[in-house]
Amino acid sequence: MIDKVTLGVLANHCRAAAENMAYTLYRTAHSTFVKETEDFTTMIMDAAGLTVAVPKDLGATWYPGISYGRAIDLVEGGYRPGDIAFTNDPYSGFLATHAPDIHAWKPVFHDGEIVAFAGGHIHNTDMGGAVPASLSRALTEIHQEGIRFPPMKLYAEGVLDQKILDVMLLNVRKPEQNLGDLKALVGALNTGERKIAAMVAKFGVEGFRQGLAGLHDYAEHQARAILASIPDGEYRFADYADEDGENGNPVRLAVTLRIAGDEAVLDFTGTDPQLASSLNVPTGSDPRHTLLLVGVYYILYTLDPSLLLNAGLTRPFRCIVPEGTVLNPVFPAAVGMRSLTCARLRSLLFGVFGLAIPERMPAAPAGSSSIVNVMTTDERSRRTVIAALNPVVGGGGGMPHRDGPNGSGADAAYLKNTPIEINESEVPVQFLRYGLEPDSGGAGYHRGGLATVMEFRLVSPDSRITVRNRDRSHFRPWGILGGAPGAPSDMIVNPGTARARRLGNIDTFVVEPGDVVHIHSPGGGGRGAPFAREPERVLVDVERGYVSAARALADYGVAIRDGRVDEAATARHRDAAPAPPRAHFRFGPEREAFEAVWTPAQYDALTAILAALPVHWRFFVKTKVFAAMRDAARDGGTATVEGAMRRVRRDFPQIP
Repeated sequence: MIDKVTLGVLANHCRAAAENMAYTLYRTAHSTFVKETEDFTTMIMDAAGLTVAVPKDLGATWYPGISYGRAIDLVEGGYRPGDIAFTNDPYSGFLATHAPDIHAWKPVFHDGEIVAFAGGHIHNTDMGGAVPASLSRALTEIHQEGIRFPPMKLYAEGVLDQKILDVMLLNVRKPEQNLGDLKALVGALNTGERKIAAMVAKFGVEGFRQGLAGLHDYAEHQARAILASIPDGEYRFADYADEDGENGNPVRLAVTLRIAGDEAVLDFTGTDPQLASSLNVPTGSDPRHTLLLVGVYYILYTLDPSLLLNAGLTRPFRCIVPEGTVLNPVFPAAVGMRSLTCARLRSLLFGVFGLAIPERMPAAPAGSSSIVNVMTTDERSRRTVIAALNPVVGGGGGMPHRDGPNGSGADAAYLKNTPIEINESEVPVQFLRYGLEPDSGGAGYHRGGLATVMEFRLVSPDSRITVRNRDRSHFRPWGILGGAPGAPSDMIVNPGTARARRLGNIDTFVVEPGDVVHIHSPGGGGRGAPFAREPERVLVDVERGYVSAARALADYGVAIRDGRVDEAATARHRDAAPAPPRAHFRFGPEREAFEAVWTPAQYDALTAILAALPVHWRFFVKTKVFAAMRDAARDGGTATVEGAMRRVRRDFPQIP
């Protein structure tokens, strides 16, 4: 057995190795989205492909529990020194979860045996397909989302397979960016191989193997200790994405959390069927798939910042995810916008744990991180430019001990903003505004974080904008323990003019020369009673421009005159205010109106009906049931799922 001190030293070596890989990738990448926004990962894995270490400060934070094992096993011919394998096919091993993500891994040998893998991924700005940047809610099948490669060798014994690379570069819109980023990823894997070899030399091959197993065991122990501190019980929660397709119906995610001692089950029964749009999350029935557990990682790490980030922390958890649902679709469902659903999935888990341990949990984060991509013509060079401008990230939810962070919520805090100067030097756009949106954070004793706002002007004709992950323009981020929900998001072309167009959650559109695009994210939900917030803290928010004087009075009962708190007027307003709401969550009027019709019982009935149908019928029937429910309500009748389904069966007797 490896002793604790040596285990701690090895943990630091593994993390340092993953961070060295990340720096190699970060400093040699070509696309803005990788070298500035940092949508990439690097990791050290054991011989089975389970993650042992990831960086804490570089790249995406989604992957500490990821397993490369299924994809590793799909590569034909076994592995030899110098091999590098890769894939971007979401349905081959369920590793790459949308086509723009290229995952690659390199085996590390000692005396002819694999002792570990170095791995990681890059998000390519474009992988071909129907739209620039390859991603849109409107796409309906995986074949529209770009070229895909099942797990295969890119390098065999150190020799590049040029034919595979040529096929890839032929099918993407900006091949030089893809090639540059891919070379950076290969360089990172080579760095990881050298670092692993150094660790084997330092600790000995058996000490290294035992140490990796020990790191998994220790992370499991830490996760179990946190679960043991949570009251046993069963907790149910649901949350919604605004639309299941263009101008569609809400997407419901539901979970039942069962805590028993130091173990937990997350049962996602009640979640909507897989969609005829690209919001599906491909998890392949894996009961510990990393995308299902990202919110859990955030919760565990917040409760214990000493947590080791590796696959061991997934062991106490088991997910139940019925096949043919939005969280476990079957081929060939489109999956490119799975990141939008994953954001809602994180809010879902924050909510259900907020029922179990409300004193330790925040309000909802924004739940929408809009990634803005532009395809336009550079008037100076007459060349087409495709680039990611910036993630427009919303505010974090109010926390147990402080306000939510502004413009950097729990949804995508790892995505770095790109400096305006770099964007304007690389992309022919003019930025008019980039900052925080006042009055967007949900009111609370701890206020929700403010939304981000961005406005830019384009100069060339037929400029095409793709804004993936647009959401929360209808259902707001919820408040908790008396806190108010955050403000919704919005997107407008030419705001404040006679040519203004409100786009809501539309994610692809064309603009004309001189058009201005305005995007703002949602704000985070508030936590705790707003009228309990100290007037002096409200005054500071007003002075900083976070809250207007009008909202200070309306939301907090704080009257501000001539830059000071009017104590007498504040006392009168607070004394005259109605009693604060007693509900555990405050969802906002839109969700409250929706759930007055779509109660849990109605959704249980719909789930039972849809689960009994073949997968290819479910989304169609859901859409028709929603329409029949609306018709019944409009006609003044009592709208029930059972009655709506009878009407649908009359109209479509072909339904099985």
